[in-house]
Parts: sequence; C-alpha cells; structure tokens
Amino acid sequence: MNTSDTLAWLASAKPAVAAGMLVFLWFLESAIPLVHARQRRLSHNAANLALGLINAALGSLLFAGALLYTTEWARANGFGLVRWTQLPPWAAWPVAFLLLDAWMYAWHRLNHRVSFLWRFHAVHHADREMDASSAVRFHTGEIVLSSLARLAVLPLLGITMPQILVYEAVLLPVILFHHSNVRVPRRLDALARALIVTPWMHWVHHSRWQPETDSNFGSVLSLWDRLFGSFRLRGDPAQILLGLDEVHEERQWRTVRGMLLRPFMRRPHERGPSQPQDSHNA
Repeated sequence: MNTSDTLAWLASAKPAVAAGMLVFLWFLESAIPLVHARQRRLSHNAANLALGLINAALGSLLFAGALLYTTEWARANGFGLVRWTQLPPWAAWPVAFLLLDAWMYAWHRLNHRVSFLWRFHAVHHADREMDASSAVRFHTGEIVLSSLARLAVLPLLGITMPQILVYEAVLLPVILFHHSNVRVPRRLDALARALIVTPWMHWVHHSRWQPETDSNFGSVLSLWDRLFGSFRLRGDPAQILLGLDEVHEERQWRTVRGMLLRPFMRRPHERGPSQPQDSHNA
C-alpha cells in the first residue's frame, strides 16, 4: 500500500471508528448511566452532533489540504523536531504521538487562559447535560483557530500526516469515552486513568467551579496533568454541577444557532464561583 492509499484508508477509518464508538456509548449511557433522569436526550444529542458535523465538513474543506501540504513540505525538506533528532522509525512514531498529545494539552490549557479563546471554548463547557455527544460540541470559531495553530505547530514538530491520522483515530474514541454519561466502576476507571483520560477525570474539568474547570486538560494521556500539576479528582463525579454559571436553560442556547451565536453576546462567558463540593487532588 503506497502513501496516498494509506492516507485515504486512515482518513476513511476515522469517522467509522467515531460512529461505532458513539453507537456503543449510546447503549451504555442508556443501560448504566452515571447521571439518571436526563431531559431532552435526543434533541441534546442531535444539536451537538449537528454542530460536530458542520465543524468536520468545514475543517475538511478548509484545512485538510493545507495541513497535508505543510506537513509534506516539512517532510520533503527534512524540517521539524522529530526529524532533527534523527530517530529511527520505531521510535519516531511514539515520540510523534506524545508530541501531538502534549500540543493538545497545551492548546487546551491556553483556551482557558486567553479570554478571546475562552469565549469560543466556553460553548463546549456550557453543556449541562454532558454525554458522549458533548465531545464534538465545539464552536466553529474554535475549530478554525485550532486548525490555524496546527498549520504552524505540527510541521515545526515534524509530524507527518499518517502520524496525525493515527493519533486522531485514537483521540476520537478516548474523548467520546471520557465525556460519556457512563457509570464506570471506581477501580476500573482508576486502572484506565493510569494511562488515559477517563470520565472520573474529565467530568471534573466540566465542573462549574473554576478551580475544577481549570484542571484535567488532557485529551488522550493522563500524564500531562500529573506532570504539570493540573490533575484533580472528585469523590463522586455524579455530584458535580456541570456547565457554566451564566448559562441558563433557555431553549435558544441549546440549538446549533444559539451555540454559534453565544461567543458574540455582549455578556462575557464567566467561569462562575459555584461552591466547591468535596473536591480533592490525587
């Protein structure tokens, strides 16, 4: 299989993996939910998935070709950190995976620090009834900004397009899982959390209390939060108040149109001072 065939296969496998994981988690969320009595489940999922599909189509149309061009230019010219280290292929792939995940951690943390970026990222955090569909609920402006940043950063790191696609094929199931409303047993979650971000970990990140919101920024691997001191757990994630204090339940803000308009409202997205509940570092 040549390079173009490999890229085509990886690109086609990614949505299939995501769709399969979504269907699997939908049934688990029905059978063993972490939080019961969710309202408007179908409309909630439909709005989140519609926004995710819009972003996927726009990202593919505007940035897929540009990312392929820049990463291929870097490869042809021997440019980028991974190439400068002259690692053998068996070592270059795991290093590329680690660098990609570290970049995701850094970019996510930056979205919480820079107010302009937060206005868009807050659309993701405004979801009060988090489930697997919340993993694709991102404002289109955030997707555009993150894609522009990737165009500069990934060639500089020396990441190839196949490495990006393999990383994303792992990333999508993991983020769907750690957003899901599935009751994962404490011991099983702790075991998985030694390596990847899990629901017990990521639900804390969606808390209304800002010290918890500003924690657990990891996407795939849990090690970055442990390494950089942003790791935090809660005794029972089902007790976490999700969302943002200033986001109310008006129907207009639960629609795709409402989510797209929200960053341009006059009132800023605040990470409110909800009372903490029995949180602890671990």
